[in-house]
Amino acid sequence: MDKILKYFPSLTEEQRHQFSMLDELYHDWNSKINVISRKDIDNLYEHHILHSLAIAKALKFTAGTKIMDFGCGGGFPGIPLAIMFPECQFKLIDGTAKKIRVCQEISQAIGLKNLVAEQRRGEEEKGLFDFIVSRAVMPLPDMVKIVKKNIKKKDQHNAMPNGILCLKGGELQHEIHPYKNIVEKTDLTNYFTEEWFKQKYLIYLPG
Repeated sequence: MDKILKYFPSLTEEQRHQFSMLDELYHDWNSKINVISRKDIDNLYEHHILHSLAIAKALKFTAGTKIMDFGCGGGFPGIPLAIMFPECQFKLIDGTAKKIRVCQEISQAIGLKNLVAEQRRGEEEKGLFDFIVSRAVMPLPDMVKIVKKNIKKKDQHNAMPNGILCLKGGELQHEIHPYKNIVEKTDLTNYFTEEWFKQKYLIYLPG
């Protein structure tokens, strides 16, 4: 929790409380349904919550922004972002029912009113959103084919044009090459000093 406050010192009391509840909730759910690697659950705040919040460092979503977390798994980056931006609307989708159940139960337990989670494949989602967010779901070209239809073309009201924001690691030149003229790749060490964030990136692709 200290790591969250280190980078986001101006959280409200409610946000601090919601973030602090995640540790016990994820440990409890992970013992029943494995949504985070058992070896990695003790690094929840750095490797999962803070990692998700790199998106909040890149863009402060304006009130009313609609965001879809594509392939949300156990709720990352969607749940930390929904805590950070209570005036935005989040929809989390994943094809695996048990992961969606974890998202629903945790968001309910911490009192999130701005998040819905549904078992659904990206191909089936018909909604329109300002931004699609994801964390290491699939290669960028495959993802673009599925979610391009869901990005609003009108009603732009954020500092960046509507599009895709995805968290990825390692060697990415091959998958971002088709979009080399418009894609932006930001090193997460621009935001966070911890060693773990080396060779981890935020990819932004305008819609």
